[in-house]
Amino acid sequence: MKKLLLFIILFITVVGSAQSIKLRGFIKDSIGDPLELANVIATVKASGNIESYAITNHEGKFQLDLPVNNTYILRASFLGFETLEKELTIPEDSNDLSLNFNLNPQANQLDGVEIVYEMPVTVKGDTITYNADSFNRGDEKKLGDVMKNLPGVEVNDDGEIEVEGKAVTKVMVEGKDFFDGDSKLATKNIPANAVDKVEVLRNYSEVGQLRGVTNNQDNIAINIKLKEGKKNFWFGEVTAGSGVDDEAEARYLVHPKLFYYNPKYSLNFITDFNDIGEVPFTWRDYFNFTGGFRNFNRGGGTNFNIRESDLGFAIAQNNRASSIETKFLAGNFSYAATQSLDISGFGILSDNKTNIVTNSLTQFITSGVTESTESNSNQHNQLGMLKLSGVYKPNVNLQMDYDVLLKASKQTETDNTLSLFQDFSNNISENKENKPASINQNLNVYYTVDDDNIFAGQVQHLYQDEDPFYNAATDLLPFPGVLPLDTLQNRYNINQQKNIKTNKLDAKVDYYHIINNKSNVNFTLGSTLSKQQFNSNIFQLLDDGSREDLLETQEIEGETETLVNDVSYGFTDVFLGLHYKFKTGQFTFSPGVTLHNYNVKNDQLGLSQSQNDWRLLPDVFALWEIKKSESLRFNYALSAEYTDVNNFAEAYVFNNYNRMFRGNRLLENAFSHSYNLTYFSFNLFNYTNVSGSLNYTRRLKGIKNNTQIVAINQVTVPQNIDSNFPDETFSAFGRFSKRIKKIELAANANVSLSTSNNIINEEIRQSESLTQSYRVSARSSFREWPNFEVGYNLSINNYDNGGLEQVFYTQRPYINTDINFLKHFSLSTTWDLYNYTNKANTIENKYSFLNGTLYYQQGDSPWEFSIQATNILNTEATNTDSFNEEYNTTSQYFVLPRIMMFVVKYDL
Repeated sequence: MKKLLLFIILFITVVGSAQSIKLRGFIKDSIGDPLELANVIATVKASGNIESYAITNHEGKFQLDLPVNNTYILRASFLGFETLEKELTIPEDSNDLSLNFNLNPQANQLDGVEIVYEMPVTVKGDTITYNADSFNRGDEKKLGDVMKNLPGVEVNDDGEIEVEGKAVTKVMVEGKDFFDGDSKLATKNIPANAVDKVEVLRNYSEVGQLRGVTNNQDNIAINIKLKEGKKNFWFGEVTAGSGVDDEAEARYLVHPKLFYYNPKYSLNFITDFNDIGEVPFTWRDYFNFTGGFRNFNRGGGTNFNIRESDLGFAIAQNNRASSIETKFLAGNFSYAATQSLDISGFGILSDNKTNIVTNSLTQFITSGVTESTESNSNQHNQLGMLKLSGVYKPNVNLQMDYDVLLKASKQTETDNTLSLFQDFSNNISENKENKPASINQNLNVYYTVDDDNIFAGQVQHLYQDEDPFYNAATDLLPFPGVLPLDTLQNRYNINQQKNIKTNKLDAKVDYYHIINNKSNVNFTLGSTLSKQQFNSNIFQLLDDGSREDLLETQEIEGETETLVNDVSYGFTDVFLGLHYKFKTGQFTFSPGVTLHNYNVKNDQLGLSQSQNDWRLLPDVFALWEIKKSESLRFNYALSAEYTDVNNFAEAYVFNNYNRMFRGNRLLENAFSHSYNLTYFSFNLFNYTNVSGSLNYTRRLKGIKNNTQIVAINQVTVPQNIDSNFPDETFSAFGRFSKRIKKIELAANANVSLSTSNNIINEEIRQSESLTQSYRVSARSSFREWPNFEVGYNLSINNYDNGGLEQVFYTQRPYINTDINFLKHFSLSTTWDLYNYTNKANTIENKYSFLNGTLYYQQGDSPWEFSIQATNILNTEATNTDSFNEEYNTTSQYFVLPRIMMFVVKYDL
């Protein structure tokens, strides 16, 4: 680790010691007022190449680093002012210099006039435009590589774009949506050589009428401007490869992509077929991919979400699977049908086959029993979604949007598990299948009556049908005393059928009255109507093939409980909200209150249970705009949390072979107080980016698990826990990055402390988890020298369950390199070292992953040849840990072996 830190310091020292001087000065207008965000660019007089550039701060001050012994042309520019040029010669023995500019207003300014020398960065309002070639190092392959080069922009480990610490909500290319709802498909598929400019649209609103009256600080969009040679022409690439793994098994890769853009329409096609562990679209992506649909009543004070009944399917990740085979097809289009009507949409098909081999050690808190398991899971995910959208804008005062999103999937999983606990062993075979389908429709209408009155109406409908099926065959009798099983069988074959149908309608109308240019008032009238039907039953298959339906539990303390669910559940929320927004100086305030009437009703077992509540829920938004690129924001909200039908159905259902769940028809809502303080500063003067947030949530009358644990068997019932036992979560996030010439230094920190209460074996138990994650890194952006990224990650997970404390550490230093050599060759490598230990010194596991690709491309030839190697060190397994109030688990996942591939790519 010391060597790694010395390496970072050495590189920074070498770069910083290059012989150069600092040129400082001010850019002001003709009467001496400073011009903030003005541009100054220095080009070498002899060659015309850009040497350095800067953007002024709020005082109009700029700063340039310029090598000595050269003559430069300095050009200062600002929107609406004439460009001013000055020539400057810097002798070899020069010291730091100063130079000032006074710009005169343009007589007749024309929109869209291009400056001959384009600035690497320009700022206009909430839009930051980056000229990609000014930051590219020459080894970029995909959009994600381009985005990593841009100051203030980050691509996280999942491939999603983040700006100001917030995930980008929309990616557009030439102003047209690119697979609305996810940025990962863009970062991993759009060719880097097609990107001309990247526009970061902060405080983004899709509706122009609402831009000044709503709070859009969390909305960030990216618009990619293409190079001229990529417009009105098909472009893309075809990639194919073949290879072998360490066990002499053949491997393949086929990855064609095709794009077309013109002002009238656009077409995008992405395909990916491989068995080398590259997963372009995971099961998690499928559930998170909203297609642009938003949480309808976010900010209205109600948290009511429809839960996915996924039966606890394992989430496949390429670093936790021993084999993955992927088939992926996606298409995206947009069409300007008329001047006032735009139509767009996308379709996605994915077929993944995954094998997951796991060894786990689970420690149950109350029983003190430790269970070890060896599991082999085969998973098959078939996913499909289709979205169609239309935007109608007949004039500037009226806009109508309609979206429909169809999602359907089939997921099957077969698990074979050997469970060992105390003196018992149990062979378990599990089969899971789910075929959920949903249709989500959204209609929005925005109408501006005049300068002072705006109406916005929104209607969204969700229909969802799920039919998860579960089967478990075990050696040991499952849940003795609960399930009335025929015990005269060789194995116990238990089956469960479920069906959950959901209809949910959300509607609201907003009226905005503009009082003046610094204040407005907003009235909201809306409702949420949800109807769910839940059915389930459990049966046993006997050795002779016959079926035995299990209708009731065995008699427990003179009572029996049903094993058949037939539940009708309704939830209604009718609300009226009032918010007032006003500005004073640098401050913006938006306090508000929403009055809700909630109705909850469930019919089951011949009985009907209903609740009717009135709630007044306040919220506050405050913003301090310290400078144009520095702000401090505060949010507070009191929320009412309601659950869906899954927690109300009182008959027993299986979660897995040793966990059962039953609902509670008497559940009431919980309350949450949430506080958020966010700071952001992006200083283009010295390229320093600082962001951070503090969050605190206090949850009262929470719906918690009342769990009975016998050995490793658990039966859980949800119930409201007394407000004297609140759940609390405090989290803090911070990020710092700074560019020093060609080196970007970054540091991240995430800390979360959670305290929760659950009822285990009739005793309220408090548990705490403290999770910490830290990262420091340095990344170079040389054009002539080899490039590197070095960093160090540290994660600490501290779990305390009723006095039983466990602490796990993961240290991960890493080095990534990009080297160009012999004119046509380049080499890219990534290396990660994992050191996984615990405080008790009972676990110590070191493993590392080394990947590398050797490229050959002759000049501007469309052909590229490469040799690709993954898991070069042939690491066999990884480790992870997890925590909840009932048990702690440490798991070992076996991973893909070493794979060598020969890959050919042709640029279209």
